[in-house]
Amino acid sequence: MFTKRDYLDEKINEMLLDIRFSKYYEHLITENKITNLTRIVDEDSVYYKHFYDSLILSKYIDLTNKKFLDVGAGAGFPSIPLKIMNDSIELTIIDSLNKRIKFLAGLADILKLTNCYLIHGRAEELDKKQYFDIVTSRAVARLNMLAELTIPFVKLGGYFVAFKSINYQEELMEAMSAIEELGGELERVEEYNISDSETRVLLFIKKIKTTKKVYPRQFFKIKKRPL
Repeated sequence: MFTKRDYLDEKINEMLLDIRFSKYYEHLITENKITNLTRIVDEDSVYYKHFYDSLILSKYIDLTNKKFLDVGAGAGFPSIPLKIMNDSIELTIIDSLNKRIKFLAGLADILKLTNCYLIHGRAEELDKKQYFDIVTSRAVARLNMLAELTIPFVKLGGYFVAFKSINYQEELMEAMSAIEELGGELERVEEYNISDSETRVLLFIKKIKTTKKVYPRQFFKIKKRPL
């Protein structure tokens, strides 16, 4: 049974007591036996390494009534936990593996989520450029490639938020030219703890210029020659 950790953010710990996270965990573990969704299956670890890690974004930015895109959401992180706690979010999830989309469709039904759009496909195929207030991605690719799969879909004044480990500096430096080329600007980096021994960061990249129409390119081109 999940129990709160006193040394972590109290407000987010309270959120995790919502019964819907228990239902989420049960469905995840059941389906994970059939479809490889996560290597983390211990209940406490799922709550903190997935649920808590997802919800931390709500501490740093107001998501109320925001158009939110999650690229490569996998088993639904970070977007589904955030949607659970803020139903006003207009959520779009895109993932290249249909088995994950089917899992998320079943989960959305169990949790009775509305205004939630699940798309099987690649991010670069999405026809909603400069539409979303917030675009996130968690553990999908290196930042220099990830930037091209996300920033084109952020509207002016919106944010691409990347979830990264504490050892992000080299990856960020590698991606700075791509971020600038795509119309983004690193606004801030927020550090947070998910345990007494693990620190992670959120990279807030603000859209300050319109992205050129040639982006995003096809994924094989992005992978072969990142910006």
